[in-house]
Amino acid sequence: MNTTSAPAGAPAGGSWEELVTVALLGTERRTPPGLRPGREAPVALLDAAAVETLRRRAGVRPARAAARPEPAARDPRPSLPPAAARRLAMLLADRPGTGGGGRRGTAPDLMELLPQWLQLANARGFAAPPQALPALLDAARGRTDLRPAALAFAGPRAVWLARLNPEWRFALRSAPGGGAALPGPEETERVERLWQEGLFAERVALLGAIRAHDPDAARELLTTTWATERAEDRLMFLDSLRSGLCPADEPFLERALADRSRNVRATAAELLSALPDSALAARMAARAGSCVAVDRTRGTPTIVVEAPHECDAGMERDGVVAKPPTGRGERSWWLGQLVEAAPLRVWQERLGGRTPEEIVTLPVADDWQGELHAAWCRAAVRQRDPGWSRALLGAPAAPEAGGPGAVSLAERSKLLATLGSAERAEWVAGFIGTHGLSEAFQLLGVCAVPWAGPLGRAVVDALNIARDAGSYPWSFSGVMGLAERCLDPAEAGRLEGLTSVPDESENAAPGAGSYWAEAFQRLVTTLRLRAAMASELGEP
Repeated sequence: MNTTSAPAGAPAGGSWEELVTVALLGTERRTPPGLRPGREAPVALLDAAAVETLRRRAGVRPARAAARPEPAARDPRPSLPPAAARRLAMLLADRPGTGGGGRRGTAPDLMELLPQWLQLANARGFAAPPQALPALLDAARGRTDLRPAALAFAGPRAVWLARLNPEWRFALRSAPGGGAALPGPEETERVERLWQEGLFAERVALLGAIRAHDPDAARELLTTTWATERAEDRLMFLDSLRSGLCPADEPFLERALADRSRNVRATAAELLSALPDSALAARMAARAGSCVAVDRTRGTPTIVVEAPHECDAGMERDGVVAKPPTGRGERSWWLGQLVEAAPLRVWQERLGGRTPEEIVTLPVADDWQGELHAAWCRAAVRQRDPGWSRALLGAPAAPEAGGPGAVSLAERSKLLATLGSAERAEWVAGFIGTHGLSEAFQLLGVCAVPWAGPLGRAVVDALNIARDAGSYPWSFSGVMGLAERCLDPAEAGRLEGLTSVPDESENAAPGAGSYWAEAFQRLVTTLRLRAAMASELGEP
């Protein structure tokens, strides 16, 4: 907005800048032109400032009107049912409590239900109410885990609003092409121009969009500029080939094994090892197979291991990292990488036609079992092989609380992720039935939502046992929070009997029963709220 200076002929008092200077220095040190120093100077300064303020306001020149923004793109999706729209407003208005201690009360944590509500709304194909968009974008700004579902629900209007408010710029970064519409594969000129001239984020989004519809076209586009890309950009572009990885990608990935960047070479080798029929997989199978065999001269067939004595140039080219981490021996480090990259089917051929279950139960000589089984675990996860995952997980009721190859919860979680959702839930339910909840939290995180009936019942039974033991519920707050979000809402009726305060035994912690009753009341209330949310959004 433009302003005029003081008009000609203004009374004594000076310009606005002069008045500001006098106010900063004080009238005892300086007075504006035309004013006398003394006790009346401060009042005179204020009077002059008032007059000058009025003159400045009166002299404001009207500015040219800014161009109106283009209207937001139309969202073709149907509107939310009124009840669901009211529920969304309630969820967005909720803020995390500030109370201290471990006691949460019986009220559900609405912000923790917002991700599930958004997932349901997106599955039903509804559009976000325009009046809810500011609160929705504010919630997504504060929680990065909400952003994908929130932006999908907000639709094109989120990008339109983000251009008007700097605090919502994350929506532009999250949207493909920075909020601009990406060209389709058939728009060859636009594709070529964006690929050659676009920002890095736009090029990544373009490559991913084309890869989703035409993997061959995306790979060919990448080859046109591969030699001139920066190493960090080549790594990101190469990572996009994980989606739709197929044998046709092998020649390009083989060439990438000679890349000047070690990280690019390692990623190319990892992708090739996920193609069991690739030449790299065959080379790794030959190397790994020469290191592992069955010794039949012993009373019990035993796996014997002869780890590599060197990491030659061919191994390094195929992605084997020569220098081990601190604390790892070189030979075991090289062996693990070879076994991890070899197709799992090679072991059935190499070890006498045995099944995965038979192989992992064979004794391993000279303390190599941990290294060998850990490498098989990584291979099963990389190759998404459920047969080997089952063998390495073992029975969920095993006394050692883990299978032959699963020596940590993280490894078991990764192996479980290769199984179907029903089998995964059944295994975790069996694990909880034998070992309780103390080690189950990480395993529960990979189970599909809502939890299958056997898994939900196993969790509730284990919580009930913990309650009867007389301890406080805070040790199980993580599992209880998961149950609120993941337990089937149909279980609410079965939990009613646990909401009353139980008779406390002599060994129970003081007041533990009332805390457990409160926790179960909150669980029941949350499950019923989730059922209401699903009903308001309609049937899928």
